[in-house]
Amino acid sequence: MMDALRSWIGRTSGWRIYIPREGRGSPTVEKPLRSGPKKLASIMGTFLSYVKMVKPLVSFQDSKRCKVTKSSWQRYVGTRSTDPKVGRSGCFCFKAKKGRRQGKNSRTNSNSYTGSFSLSSSSSVMAEASRIFYSPLVPNFRPLQKTHSTKPYTASFRRHSINCSVSTSDSARVAATGPIPWGCEIDSLENSSALQKWLSQSGLPDQKMAIQRVDVGERGLVALKNVRKGEKLLFVPPSLVISADSEWSCPEAGDVLKRNSVPDWPLIATYLISEASLMKSSRWNNYISALPRQPYSLLYWTREELDRYLEASEIRERAIERITNVVGTYNDLRDRIFSKYPELFPEEVFNIETFKWSFGILFSRLVRLPAMDGKVALVPWADMLNHNCEVETFLDYDKASQGIVFTTDRAYQPGEQVFISYGKKSNGELLLSYGFVPKEGTNPSDSVELLLSLKKSDKCYKEKLEALKKHGLRASQCFPIQITGWPLELKAFAYLAVSPPSMSKQFEEMAAAASNKSTATKDLNYPDIEEEALQFILDSCEMSISKYNKFLQASGSMDLDVTSPKQLNRRVFLKQLAVDLCTSERRILFRSQYILRRRLRDLRSGELRALKLFRGFGKLFK
Repeated sequence: MMDALRSWIGRTSGWRIYIPREGRGSPTVEKPLRSGPKKLASIMGTFLSYVKMVKPLVSFQDSKRCKVTKSSWQRYVGTRSTDPKVGRSGCFCFKAKKGRRQGKNSRTNSNSYTGSFSLSSSSSVMAEASRIFYSPLVPNFRPLQKTHSTKPYTASFRRHSINCSVSTSDSARVAATGPIPWGCEIDSLENSSALQKWLSQSGLPDQKMAIQRVDVGERGLVALKNVRKGEKLLFVPPSLVISADSEWSCPEAGDVLKRNSVPDWPLIATYLISEASLMKSSRWNNYISALPRQPYSLLYWTREELDRYLEASEIRERAIERITNVVGTYNDLRDRIFSKYPELFPEEVFNIETFKWSFGILFSRLVRLPAMDGKVALVPWADMLNHNCEVETFLDYDKASQGIVFTTDRAYQPGEQVFISYGKKSNGELLLSYGFVPKEGTNPSDSVELLLSLKKSDKCYKEKLEALKKHGLRASQCFPIQITGWPLELKAFAYLAVSPPSMSKQFEEMAAAASNKSTATKDLNYPDIEEEALQFILDSCEMSISKYNKFLQASGSMDLDVTSPKQLNRRVFLKQLAVDLCTSERRILFRSQYILRRRLRDLRSGELRALKLFRGFGKLFK
């Protein structure tokens, strides 16, 4: 009899009835809300009256005492009640116990959010985040309107929920509480043919290249025909480009972010997650399916891995800073927007793991298009091109063909991988954003960050620090050193660090030159403290070399401390990246050490002392 009743209710209403064994709990009815409250009350009343465990629920008003829970992560878009008594979970679960009804109603007012949006607690932190992301992360930031007070909730007040128009299916989105469920392995070609077919159907012209597995970069674009030097390739139409102006499958979500003045980087990151979670319901499904499930990015390195493998390199601090800013960006979006609109941004989809994925994709694939006023965008197909340090061509928008193109700077034969340049970046920057390190000596733009610090024992420490702060610098600063030399800013900082109290009037000039804000940087020269400044740089250089030597010597016998083959492969891979990076950076420091020692030897041998003396005599006769 009970089975027949349960079957009848299921056929007529779609509600699921769970009846425990005698003495082991109470009947449960659970179903995402799809019908009106009156029908719900009628069904619940009939069922609970029959089993004689509680009195009928005679009206919806009584149901406010019932417990509202979330039975699954899906947001029930397009089907949510507009009654304020309906909780944000979009699902009712009534549990009745003999003789009483209990529970509470979860209620939010999504329309009450009018607070200002920021990606950090202060504008200075926002500016620092922009610098770290190498992009105008916060262009023209402006706060929103002031927060308005809202009337307290009353039973007669009714609000309209925000519904996403993309779908009314309970399974419209895919949760990402564990491993990212979309994308593919980084070296996989399983979705490449589908991507190429979709791009062709969507307006991409016939190509002279195809996606293939390659030695450099796992996947890349390989020439199918002869390609001439100076030939334009790709011609990706703007309709296949993802930018801050792209149309959302769920326009309501996009409107909320734009209304809150979310900058381009986090806006595109959120857009990518939103479209990815829709799977086949999104027009970008074929593109996202071909993206790596876990990009090669330092965002995926744990703090323990950063401390262990990058302890000798200053890139470690930048990696920690970048991870901190990505996490902070997500936390601010969650607190200021996502939590206010949970039906549009469910936490099971928009969480820190999916944001690491989306920012990892942006760091490794987002390009800036100079011909489109510096607009940043993801360019499907073009982002399959790998980087070569010797190539100087880059992607840009071609107004004549109205597409994204690049002009080859060399010829390619069929079967050869075609390359572009990701920019003049050091090996550390390439590891930070793209997750790879070029072979030692192949990157002419390679550099290493050398840390210089004021000595706290200096009698003029406070005065020098004030001069540095005035120009946006700190007591400890990193400066890039290349194999060909070092910047003048580094030497200016060294002058300031070793200058005696008698040169206090020059502190301001030195600090300005160290920040590259001085117009006389090239003429900056203090012969009296030249030797001390060079020795100061040499001491810092040799201190860094000792750290690299210690790491590289220990790396040969480093215990990877893993048990599973997958973890072992990952640790071996990270260790090799770190060894390659430290080897290339130490090579630059060795070269700088040699130049500094030679310069100091000349100074101390008397040759340059005689020259300085000659200059001094010359001034007497001016």
